[in-house]
Amino acid sequence: MNRTNTVVLAAASGFIGTYLRHRFEQDGWTVRTIGRRATAGTAEAANWNDDGAITRVLDGADLLVNLAGRSVNCRYNARNKAAILDSRVSTTTALGRALAVCKAPPSAWLNASTGTIYRHADDRPQTESDGEPGTGFSVVVARAWEAALDSATAPGTRKIALRIAIVLGPGGGALRPFAALARLGLGGHMGAGSQKFSWIHVEDLYRTVRFLHARTDISGPVNVASPDVVDNRELMRLVRRAYGARLGIPTPAWLLRLGAVLIRTETELVLKSRWVQPQKLLDAGFIFREPELGRALLTIAKGTA
Repeated sequence: MNRTNTVVLAAASGFIGTYLRHRFEQDGWTVRTIGRRATAGTAEAANWNDDGAITRVLDGADLLVNLAGRSVNCRYNARNKAAILDSRVSTTTALGRALAVCKAPPSAWLNASTGTIYRHADDRPQTESDGEPGTGFSVVVARAWEAALDSATAPGTRKIALRIAIVLGPGGGALRPFAALARLGLGGHMGAGSQKFSWIHVEDLYRTVRFLHARTDISGPVNVASPDVVDNRELMRLVRRAYGARLGIPTPAWLLRLGAVLIRTETELVLKSRWVQPQKLLDAGFIFREPELGRALLTIAKGTA
């Protein structure tokens, strides 16, 4: 089988998946997909409930990138927790079952994970080698997600867990609520304002995927984050600058928690201190196209990135 320039994107309909699909196609790759809305019987797509179709789509491909996972922008009640966990573990497990019977499996499997696997860190950066796992529901999910990847039987396929920081980019991602607050004059620091903010531009996420596919010497977990980590106070200053907001009223933690209940979400996005250091990428010589948060926010706000 001809495996040249063929990638399988699992969950290609969200903000990140749509961007990656566009960029792969732009760079001349053939893109196959796995998702909930796949048309049955098509050669280039498979549905999650059809193991045979998943195997067929994977067979002969060179690269698998799995982004599947229900949004965490919700309240962490029992029902939502179960859906969040299952959407990550069951899809990763399904891919493992399919890869185990492929005749020509992909040479690399990059499976989404999260930088939230690390503890609340405001004292030092968390690297792949010395990062300390945190506690709480999000960490439980991250560890189960990576355990499903580790336990999958995939002979001949290199496996990498992408510990992705908060993804920023044009038209979507985690930037929208920050930008909305800034426009309303509420873009001051949140909580103490000292919590760290780790992020990655979606273009650098794509470039990381391509880089890791080419670097056959890298496996295991990889932190996918810009080395330019700022605290929340600096983050909101840069957001206000990017969107032309002169004033920004700070929001205390108690008010954030009350607001999160009203809009049915959690405050973890803004109150947890994420200090994710991309040590493996830096050691391997990866060069970020958008290494500085201030510049990245300006280009996103202007619609030029």
